[in-house]
Amino acid sequence: MTLQQRINAFSKLGTFLSQFSRTNIAQKEGVAHNDLFFDGMKHQFKLARENNGWFTQENILFALEGWAALLTEEKLSEWMSGYNDAFAKAQSQKTVAIIMAGNIPLVGFHDFLCVLIADQNVVIKQSSNDKHLLPYLAKYLEYVYPAFKGRISFTEEKLPAHDAVIATGSDNTARYFEYYFGKKPNIIRKNRNSVAILTGDESEEQLKALGEDIFRYYGLGCRNVSKLLVPEGYNFDAFFKAIYSWSDVMNDAKYANNYDYNKAVYLMSLFDLLENGFLMLKEDESYGSPIATLFYEKYESKESLDLKLSQDADKIQCIVGDNEKLQDFKSLIPFGKTQKPNLQDYADGVDTIAFLVSILP
Repeated sequence: MTLQQRINAFSKLGTFLSQFSRTNIAQKEGVAHNDLFFDGMKHQFKLARENNGWFTQENILFALEGWAALLTEEKLSEWMSGYNDAFAKAQSQKTVAIIMAGNIPLVGFHDFLCVLIADQNVVIKQSSNDKHLLPYLAKYLEYVYPAFKGRISFTEEKLPAHDAVIATGSDNTARYFEYYFGKKPNIIRKNRNSVAILTGDESEEQLKALGEDIFRYYGLGCRNVSKLLVPEGYNFDAFFKAIYSWSDVMNDAKYANNYDYNKAVYLMSLFDLLENGFLMLKEDESYGSPIATLFYEKYESKESLDLKLSQDADKIQCIVGDNEKLQDFKSLIPFGKTQKPNLQDYADGVDTIAFLVSILP
């Protein structure tokens, strides 16, 4: 398969996924293999939800909307511009093992896309928390372009022979990964969290959008904001008012149970809390806050904040803020956009395509 054929295959997948959105699930004319896959895709939502209570249909469809928007011929071609010669010169394919997390729907899809569009073989060890959606999409790709058959495999056992590894997990599992895979070319990802910098001058619209960064996927993703960085004397009233539209999150029993449990622990420990009935704010220097909790930390100056973020760069996935008010900070993500990354937004800032090019024979 040429690079253009691989781009075409994934753009057809994007067209297929565009039929599934939070506002409407309906077949479109001319979508390849709809007769075989459309109804089955809806069944996958049910299976995913039964397997993982955090995978609501709302959040599954949000994830599919994101991929449908990215998997277009234009965006894939722009992303891959400059790589055609590197892929064409490869003498043979390598086999890349991907060990995936399962915290949010299709969290490992970007790695899967990178390996296949780079014309490499892939063997996937999925998390038990997210094991239904990706195999179904892989089967769709095999129908769209049969050349993918035999190049995509899934395993629940020990990984078969492979040449390189992309593994995502916690700080603890990363040590395991480094021990077992350290001698092979690898990308090994550890715990990371995302933060938002507030100045006190944010608009109501910006703070409402920040709610999306906090509550989407119940805050379980590494791109979810789990901590606020606020100036001394910051008043949280406007923040609490702006995020009230997310109060329905308490209707989910799993979230509500976490809220009640963590609140009880904090109160018994005599921690000072700010809370509004569905989110607790706790002053804490850590980055990874529990479900239904948001940590916050005060800063004295933008200079001291910049130093802190630089020192803790290996703990941070995304930094959210107002680019106009915080011009000294690089790579700020606008409010409400953390869960809508571009194809070039690589996890931990490590260019997966460049890594794959580096292992080509």
